Amino acid sequence: MTGRTPTGAGPWPYAVWALTRAWLLACVFKVVTVPGPDVTVDVSAIYRSWYEVLLTGTFPLDDVTWQYPPGAALAILSPALLPFWEYATAFFVLVLVCDALVLGLLLYAGRRPGTRTAGAWVWVVGVPLLGPTVYARYDLMVTAVAVAALLAGVRRPRALGALAAFGALLKGWPALLLVGVRKGRPTRAAWASAALSAAGLAAAFALWMPGAFGFLAFQRDRGTEIESLGALVFHLARRFGWEGRVELRYGSVEFVGPQVELVSALALGLAALALGWLLLWRLRARRFAARTPAEAAFTAVLLFTVTSRVISPQYVVWLVGLAAVCLVFRGAAMTLPAVLVLVAAGVTLLEFPIGFGHVVASDAWGVTLLFVRNGLLVAASLIAARRLWRSTVPGRPGGEAAVSAVGGQPSRVAR
Repeated sequence: MTGRTPTGAGPWPYAVWALTRAWLLACVFKVVTVPGPDVTVDVSAIYRSWYEVLLTGTFPLDDVTWQYPPGAALAILSPALLPFWEYATAFFVLVLVCDALVLGLLLYAGRRPGTRTAGAWVWVVGVPLLGPTVYARYDLMVTAVAVAALLAGVRRPRALGALAAFGALLKGWPALLLVGVRKGRPTRAAWASAALSAAGLAAAFALWMPGAFGFLAFQRDRGTEIESLGALVFHLARRFGWEGRVELRYGSVEFVGPQVELVSALALGLAALALGWLLLWRLRARRFAARTPAEAAFTAVLLFTVTSRVISPQYVVWLVGLAAVCLVFRGAAMTLPAVLVLVAAGVTLLEFPIGFGHVVASDAWGVTLLFVRNGLLVAASLIAARRLWRSTVPGRPGGEAAVSAVGGQPSRVAR
């Protein structure tokens, strides 16, 4: 896992990738049956119905399950690139292509001085741990954009900014890639590029199709999804006579009943606290290495994932991708959080789709799976935050030597 080039790594990353992805394809094409709900329905039914609406020149404004920024239309329409295949088949193939591109980027990045192929191995192993769900959602496509942004940003902050803006218009969270850019000229370049790209793309979508930002109202009305951290309160409460129920709302299974709004509000409060911590870290940070943008993005996405009202299984692929970029760099501080995320990915497969019936029923097995998965993500978040702080914030007053991201040369910076 520590080879410096794809050649030095030998054929093993490719071989393991090919075998595991063959299994994922067998699952989504139903050659192999995974217990639990059919995860491909989202593509064959929901995505396909959105595709038909988008082809008419408008967003699916009458469907409250449309919860995505306007750039998501590009992912939903992408199977049109392969018109000789049925919609779902084309979608799965395109996700496979994005998966392969991520592997190629990580292996190529492992050729640079001070890097390694451990990041590629995180991706090779982490994606199949999530099971077929990872190929039946468009989140892997978004993750590919995020990985490309962080790797390009090591030398080209403007490229990071443009790709982060594009990713944010696909699914929102890639905006967090900007939080760890080295202060000074790189930050100005990346943030200006992101602002211009986002403005241009948003204007293009608004002019292209009406209702580009109608999704914001649907997101505002979401409740507490049964796989989220806050949902554990109601899973336990159901065992003691809580009068609420489980409903399919806004495209996910949510709790409805007494105190749900309170828990949802508390989740938003925790997200606000996470944002406050990130802003404080940004103000205090002084040491920025080549790996810092990736480690800051990984930490930020972890924090906002665990505080979210929704932790869908496919969200974990975001964390796998960011963890992979972190471990591309030698001396990475995020090895333990990355391992915890990989374990959480395996538990996520047990929770959904395999054990989803137990989760919906709030029985002992379902609650245990959620407690373990969410506990791993919380632990990864806290450890990542602590390590990010310790590696970037000087521990005592006065000037300290810091390592810049350009050339690795030390420079004096004041507190």
